Amino acid sequence: MEYSQINSCSGISGADHLGFWPKIATLAMVCALSACSLAPKTAMAPMQLPAAWKNAAPAPGWVSADAARAWSQGQWWLLFDDPLLPELMARVERQNQNLKLAAANVAQAQALLRQQQAALWPQLGGQLGQQRSGGDGRATTGSASVNLNASWAPDLWGRVGDAVNAQSANVQLSQADLAGARLSAQASLATAYLALRETDAELALMDEIITGYQRSARITQNRYDVGVAPRTDTLQAESTLRNAQATRESLARNRADYAHAIALLVGEAPAALSLPVASWVNAVPAVPAELPAPLLLRRPDVAGAERAVAAANAQIGVARAGYFPSVSLSASLGGGGATLADVASAPALLWSLGLSVAQTVFDAGATSARVEQQMAARDAAVARYRQAALTAMKEVEDQLNALARLAEQSEHVRAAAQAAERIEQQQMNRYQAGFSSYTDVVTAQASALGARRSLLQLQVRRQQAAVGLIQALGGGWQVPWGEGASVGTPVGAAGRVPVSAQALAAAPAR
Repeated sequence: MEYSQINSCSGISGADHLGFWPKIATLAMVCALSACSLAPKTAMAPMQLPAAWKNAAPAPGWVSADAARAWSQGQWWLLFDDPLLPELMARVERQNQNLKLAAANVAQAQALLRQQQAALWPQLGGQLGQQRSGGDGRATTGSASVNLNASWAPDLWGRVGDAVNAQSANVQLSQADLAGARLSAQASLATAYLALRETDAELALMDEIITGYQRSARITQNRYDVGVAPRTDTLQAESTLRNAQATRESLARNRADYAHAIALLVGEAPAALSLPVASWVNAVPAVPAELPAPLLLRRPDVAGAERAVAAANAQIGVARAGYFPSVSLSASLGGGGATLADVASAPALLWSLGLSVAQTVFDAGATSARVEQQMAARDAAVARYRQAALTAMKEVEDQLNALARLAEQSEHVRAAAQAAERIEQQQMNRYQAGFSSYTDVVTAQASALGARRSLLQLQVRRQQAAVGLIQALGGGWQVPWGEGASVGTPVGAAGRVPVSAQALAAAPAR
């Protein structure tokens, strides 16, 4: 059903022109009725958060003020004190294609927000025309016209305002997605780079081991040549040496794979990136284990999930606006004459004002179904948010536990490696003295090599667990929107959803 009324008048002259503008002012007053919202109030049902982590933090506080500053500025990789890692991180920021994709998604969301905001304002248009006509035996005539028109659909029920609020939350969601993509790329780079440096250390160890095995092979060959050692000793020594050389080749292949992964993360072809062998700084940095509530502001995925809840909540208001009539206003002003000069000096103008009201009388429950759909979508967003928050807390607990257990395991393996090295040397001395077989030497060598490699691998696993904890804690990231702030200019109460640790720990209820 639609109701419309159009008032028009022509031949207004002189002071009568002034009567047109009060009517326009009267129409503009309808603007005061706009920005009403039908979205549900975001009543918060608090989410149960633990007061502290189950597993103890890996280190009591900060080791230096510089480390705290690096964390607060989001430059957590400085904690590893590696000279090349900051340069690679800068290249990730500039060249990583996944980050460019996420940044483009933010730009798209911002453009959509501006489109939604434009619907809150009137549309103005104008038309200017002049024609001349004539022919054989007819005088040349002309006509000109100037018309100005305006139209506006006042947002009486908050449909457009809630749509703006929803898109504003989507912009913030895209910003959180960008931060999450950046943190993921940085963590992947750090993990691959630390693995590459640990592989360099293992390669150096294998070079040292191979040199020792070659010396052992010469000793057994000399003993065999003089007839004091059996042929099996030389074969065992040769087999041990060849196995060590094969292990080194496998490590070289792993190093190439890590270098290729780093090239992909920094946005370059593998052939274009060269990472020469360098020393490995194997220290494990101290990472602050923040309390669970601040964590919800630090994790981009959790903050983004909360913004998805806000967007879904605003969409309920958009759907509910379908129960109410839509109103549109229109106005036009124009005149005509033989020429444009005549129009400019015309004693009379034509104007019109229009009001249109449209209301759906029967839609077989379609509007109610749309409202229920949006409410279900909001409930799904709440579930995703809660799951994201629980997953975040689980990941922090996992990494805290990994750091604690790996630290203890490293101490045991370090002691075992030292003992295995002493046993290896003793067995070689006993063999050269003729008190043991070469099989005992081979066994001791394998045990010593395994323990030394395990120690290196545990050290890099501790570093990678620290990276995992940093990623689980959000990498020092903080939501860029503050308490009650949002992107753009939200209209209506639904758009001003407070973003705080308490707000993120809650879920909107119907």
